[in-house]
Amino acid sequence: MMDQARSAFSNLFGGEPLSYTRFSLARQVDGDNSHVEMKLAADEEDVDNNTRGNCAHVAKPKRFNGLICYGTIAVIIFFLIGFMIGYLGYCKRVEPKAECETAESPEIDETEEYFPEGPSRLFWTDLKTMFSDKLNTAEFTKRIRQLNENSYVPREAGSRGDESLAFYLEDQFRKLKLSKVWHDEHFVKIQVKGSAPNSVTMVDSATGGVYLVENPQGYVAYSKATTVTGKLVHANFGTKQDFEGLNNPVNGSLVIVRAGKITFAEKVANAQSLNAIGVLIYMDNTKFPIVDANVPAFGHAHLGTGDPYTPGFPSFNHTQFPPSQSSGLPNIPVQTISRAGAEQLFGNMEGDCPSYWKTDTSCRLVTSQNRSVRLSVNNMLKEIRILNVFGVIKGFEEPDRYVVVGAQRDAWGPGAAKSSVGTALLLELAQIFSNMVLKDGFKPSRSIVFASWSAGDFGAIGATEWLEGYLSSLYLKAFTYINLDKVVLGTSNFKVSASPLLYSLIEKTMKDVKHPITGLSLYRDSNWINKVEKLSFDNAAFPFLAYSGIPAVSFSFCEDRDYPYLGTTQDTYNALIREVPELDKMARAAAEVAGQLMIKLTHDVELNLNYDMYNEKILAFVRDVNQFRTDIKEMGLNLQWLYSARGDFFRATSSLTTDYKNAERTDRFVMREINDRIMKVEYHFLSPYVSPRDSPFRHIFWGSGSHTVSALLEHLKLRRKNNGAFNETLLRNQLALATWTIQGAANALSGDIWDIDNEF
Repeated sequence: MMDQARSAFSNLFGGEPLSYTRFSLARQVDGDNSHVEMKLAADEEDVDNNTRGNCAHVAKPKRFNGLICYGTIAVIIFFLIGFMIGYLGYCKRVEPKAECETAESPEIDETEEYFPEGPSRLFWTDLKTMFSDKLNTAEFTKRIRQLNENSYVPREAGSRGDESLAFYLEDQFRKLKLSKVWHDEHFVKIQVKGSAPNSVTMVDSATGGVYLVENPQGYVAYSKATTVTGKLVHANFGTKQDFEGLNNPVNGSLVIVRAGKITFAEKVANAQSLNAIGVLIYMDNTKFPIVDANVPAFGHAHLGTGDPYTPGFPSFNHTQFPPSQSSGLPNIPVQTISRAGAEQLFGNMEGDCPSYWKTDTSCRLVTSQNRSVRLSVNNMLKEIRILNVFGVIKGFEEPDRYVVVGAQRDAWGPGAAKSSVGTALLLELAQIFSNMVLKDGFKPSRSIVFASWSAGDFGAIGATEWLEGYLSSLYLKAFTYINLDKVVLGTSNFKVSASPLLYSLIEKTMKDVKHPITGLSLYRDSNWINKVEKLSFDNAAFPFLAYSGIPAVSFSFCEDRDYPYLGTTQDTYNALIREVPELDKMARAAAEVAGQLMIKLTHDVELNLNYDMYNEKILAFVRDVNQFRTDIKEMGLNLQWLYSARGDFFRATSSLTTDYKNAERTDRFVMREINDRIMKVEYHFLSPYVSPRDSPFRHIFWGSGSHTVSALLEHLKLRRKNNGAFNETLLRNQLALATWTIQGAANALSGDIWDIDNEF
């Protein structure tokens, strides 16, 4: 068209067609090099045909008639040029459609080669329907039952059953034709029962009698191996509030607590902080009514995750670090005891337990005069090899950005609810997404990593060791972790623990997914965000969020009471199907929640992470601190710097939102830069002022240690309750470091240094 216009102009004024240079926008790519090809129109074979109209082939009558002919052609050409410019401008403003593509000229084709179109996309409604249809054909209960066959049970971490299941999963991933399948191996230390049995004994100092209460079959990993004797004090669930409400001091005493509410490790840490010499844990009949009175129980007492003997660094075979151990290891012995054994102890105790505890009538508060309890723990350390298994579906546009979906594979005992359900869902989701990509045209923008972890029962060791091994790069690449552990424990409730960045996405998913029993949307309570629970140490999502700064989510269908069989030898498939008769439907619903999150995170050009939610978290923290402004003023401090940091974070999120709204969605470079800023929000809340080795969970909101905002608030409360125990220097450090961590997050979110608000 442009050739014709130039020719018409030339002929109109009586001259020969002029040679001109035309630049082709087609980019020739050769490895990493590219160039723009230049062509002379005179060299092209079709130039003469394109530039000469019909009038050029007839004899010229008169000059006037020729001018009319050429003038008419020029008017038509100008009209066509204007029409094409307007038409192509419209095509660029709207989503490309078939009619626009078929009307494109060769020169427009060349321009589109310069800006290559991405992989074709399915609409969200089509993807959701496709995914839902495939879920209907999945056989979840069959897969769960298969994973509980004898060949994989027992499958304690490092055992033959655990390793056999790992290689089975790796083989299944390969059969699914995933983009890449591999496994990592780690050499870690766990604690197992020793050759000598552990024991709980009643001692009568008046008669010198010693009566064996129990040689427990279960045990608590990472307990101190020793023997202690002392009076026994009941501390309910062993929470801080429970210990504060006791009338009997626990200093120098053994403590007995009920299972539930908080982790074993937290119970032990609370007792140890008050100088208790040992802890017994049992499952009472009120909270666990259907558990056999003699069933053994298992857990761990490490207040942390990962191998506690390589804190902060990975347990690869080639790592040669000096001996060290986690500060979260207890210095006192810990042991589980059956309910029958606990009732024997209560027979030698006095004082009724408070009615508000709502526990068994047999419960007693403290051992009788002249009676004491002896606890002997003989656990031993064992070095084992564990395997983490991975399979990945690579993204079509940003393969170096990925969502990780994982499940614990090992279990102490059968582990039907604890690990088999999650592992079954992991396999089914891998199969479904592989089929969607290979057969149905789904082209995720970003990659999906399916991960099977080992040694989860010992404190998310497999997941944590992997994070420690790749800490320097994972926060730049992994933008979300979805945990599949214990996703089906009942039918009544749907509970979520997650990073605030995922709240909006979770809410959309809850609105899309219907409860399989009631048929109602999972979104029933607009106040659900305020009910989100903090991730616990026993959750594999915890190290992703608190250690690596990667947004993470864990969810489950459950009842008001705890699932009774976790961590026991009764966590079988038969018990699970008895507790959850609609197991297949519930597993399908859990897979739908996880799958929709995966699709939404990998399908859209923009990352669906709501960084604005942290404004609420920071504001809530500032309000809590502001309640102590009198105390802070008395120390000669003020909160202006904290207010300013909070304001800068708000301005940074507002600026990012503006950049996001003004960004051209088709400009992948701009969208990637914005997505990268969003990805790093969580990471920048990891305190840079503490060591990852000494305080691995550095997140100021979700981590553990004196650097967290919760520790700062607890310390301020201590000033009012017990001023003698208050440390003003520590408080000054806590306030300063929390302020500058928030300020640093604001600066990072702002983008380049010249975009940072310098008024602060």
